Amino acid sequence: MNKLILAALVSLMSAQIALAQAPAAADKKATAAPAASAPAKAEEKKGDAGSCESRAAEKKLAGAAKTSFMKKCEADAQGGPANDACTKTAGEKKLAGAAKTSFMKKCEADAKAAEAKPAAAAKPAEKK
Repeated sequence: MNKLILAALVSLMSAQIALAQAPAAADKKATAAPAASAPAKAEEKKGDAGSCESRAAEKKLAGAAKTSFMKKCEADAQGGPANDACTKTAGEKKLAGAAKTSFMKKCEADAKAAEAKPAAAAKPAEKK
């Protein structure tokens, strides 16, 4: 009788271990899929106002949501090389959410300041 109970307990424990490991494999597949689509989203953000308009139409946006989307899309499109460099760096650092937003804001501000310094340095020389 003890052997029967012991066999039942061992089989239950091994079944639980097998079930506990199965979702981990599914999670790895789920996390791999968004990583593959990240470059596609980055390419989707770039473009002119026409592509912003077409993407807003695809998403069926209207009113304030469309206005907000268009404003952000056009700002991203006009970002220039500094924005591209900041986006690339944020991607390399694997930033997301508030951390990415904060990093992008600071990076773009630093890039604008760096662009302004050469122009400011050139102006005093011209006044002589």
